[in-house]
Amino acid sequence: MAGSGYRDYFKVLGVERSADADAIKRAFRKLARQYHPDVNPGDATAEAKFKEVSEAYEVLSDPDKRSRYEQFGQYWNQAGAPGAGPGGAGFDVDFGRYGNFDDFINDLLGRFAGPGNAGFGGAPGGFAGGGFPSGGFPGGGFPRGASRAPLNLDAEANVKVSFAEAFRGAERTLSVNDERVQVRIPAGVKTGSRLRLKGKGNLQPGTGRRGDLYLNLEVQTHPVWRLDGDQLRADLPVSVDELALGGMVKVMTPDGEAEVSIPAGTSPGRSLRLKGKGWPSKAGRGDLLLNLSVQWPTQWSDEQRNLLEQLREARTDDPRSDWLKNARL
Repeated sequence: MAGSGYRDYFKVLGVERSADADAIKRAFRKLARQYHPDVNPGDATAEAKFKEVSEAYEVLSDPDKRSRYEQFGQYWNQAGAPGAGPGGAGFDVDFGRYGNFDDFINDLLGRFAGPGNAGFGGAPGGFAGGGFPSGGFPGGGFPRGASRAPLNLDAEANVKVSFAEAFRGAERTLSVNDERVQVRIPAGVKTGSRLRLKGKGNLQPGTGRRGDLYLNLEVQTHPVWRLDGDQLRADLPVSVDELALGGMVKVMTPDGEAEVSIPAGTSPGRSLRLKGKGWPSKAGRGDLLLNLSVQWPTQWSDEQRNLLEQLREARTDDPRSDWLKNARL
């Protein structure tokens, strides 16, 4: 299209002159997909339009070229541009270098993006992930002298879920590339679990091809429950008399209230096991373990002190007798 006269590149892309780089990229992605020759086979008008929007994007996506274009108009390429000749704005494309238009647009984006702009964050319409190197040509091979990596359109995102959501499962609505996506979080996921959303990853401009989106889950901590494999653990506060005399006590489990029996004479630190009440998994439910922990009163009443005094007077054994014997060096 060299030498074809002045074009208002902002109008070509359908953006305001104040449009930022992201708006320009979005406009180019939309128009490139609309006029891509693969979508309009044999349509010379669409091919010409595709070249025109590509030319506009090449100029407006480059800060230096855009600055000169805004200052000098159709003579921007003659105004001090390194290596610029007298031919005016130039975007001649030798399509013979490419196997198809997909390869052309990939190469175009790769040249425009520059270091640090490739990938789903820098190329038009991105999320997070790999860049946009062109793929192979029909029949194999690449342009002479070129060495290109395979195209990877997959993307990743980190998602935090509450302890309750991880235990019971949940529905989440995520925003992916300006699209709202419903995600089903299965019951029993853990930190490090990975969900795959097929066809929701990076979009290859001009082709409509998309990779997959992988969600890396992080389960937030809970003030009471701790996850240990498929077992759930918690400290259960109990009183001295409950340990000494035993009895039924009311507890809370993830499934609701329950009663557990504490045997008489239970030592602090012992765990009570509730089978099948732990974390859900494909194999079923793990166990729930309650670690008995003495809860001392913050204040003692006179009656409690008197009872403790009576207990001390009535005690017949020395709790440290074996300890003193075994501790001698």
